[in-house]
Amino acid sequence: MADHERGGSGRSGPIAAVCATLAVCLLLTGGVVYTVDRISSNLGGWDASAPVGEITDGSIQTPPAADLTGPPTSPDVVAEGGAREAAGGAGADDGADEQQNPGAGVARPTAEWLDEVSEATRIPRRALEGYASAQLSMEERQPSCRLSWPTLAGIGYVESRHGTYGGGEIGPDGATTVDIIGIPLDGGNNTRAIADTDGGELDGDDVWDRAVGPMQFIPGTWARWGTALEGRVADPQSIDDAALSAARYLCDGGRDLTVAADWESAMLEYNESRTYLADVLAYAHAYADAA
Repeated sequence: MADHERGGSGRSGPIAAVCATLAVCLLLTGGVVYTVDRISSNLGGWDASAPVGEITDGSIQTPPAADLTGPPTSPDVVAEGGAREAAGGAGADDGADEQQNPGAGVARPTAEWLDEVSEATRIPRRALEGYASAQLSMEERQPSCRLSWPTLAGIGYVESRHGTYGGGEIGPDGATTVDIIGIPLDGGNNTRAIADTDGGELDGDDVWDRAVGPMQFIPGTWARWGTALEGRVADPQSIDDAALSAARYLCDGGRDLTVAADWESAMLEYNESRTYLADVLAYAHAYADAA
């Protein structure tokens, strides 16, 4: 995820070895070594793979790889109260370099929209609220990025099954009921060794860093990109904060995520794996199509 190299999860999703095409053969899968530099989603021995077409809890059937010719569409989100003024000025692109806490009054999707889209996509309602709220926030902060909630949902599914890894779920307040903490990034399991950077504050490990939260940030990346959706201390175990932080990272560098090359670049910076990119793309398209 955001400038995070994942802990090299060995999962390949329901489209293992897929060869999806983003514009000019954007996805070329092959032997990939997962690296960890930013965020890691290798959560112990967890294997999220499932046969193509098999729908498991929180999953969705993905479209044929040959149909994936570009980034997912960006379905509209119906916000509570309609359009609102952005804190600090509507429509202003920030440089996506500094942490920002927009404070109270952030845009949220309506209950009706959440009910309808959650049922259609099978994304847990509270997780969907986090992804959609991040899209609404970025429409105000950095509209030129054109980030879509299906992209965040694709990442959230591949990373943590929308915050349900480990038997927990995302609670009403947006926080995971069971902290999601990855394996030590000690150079094993196809990870890059990353010595502890936070004294174990976020991941409980004062020797090695570990990826944390439903969007799997490593502490060093969280220190730069961690952003609270509402005015408080940002929490990587909160889907609201994690989704917004991931969105800001993906939009860094002036990317337009409706452009194939920019979308690909963002995913590969989130995780340097073509297989990961293909998995996220397939789920993002499936969610956008279902919505």
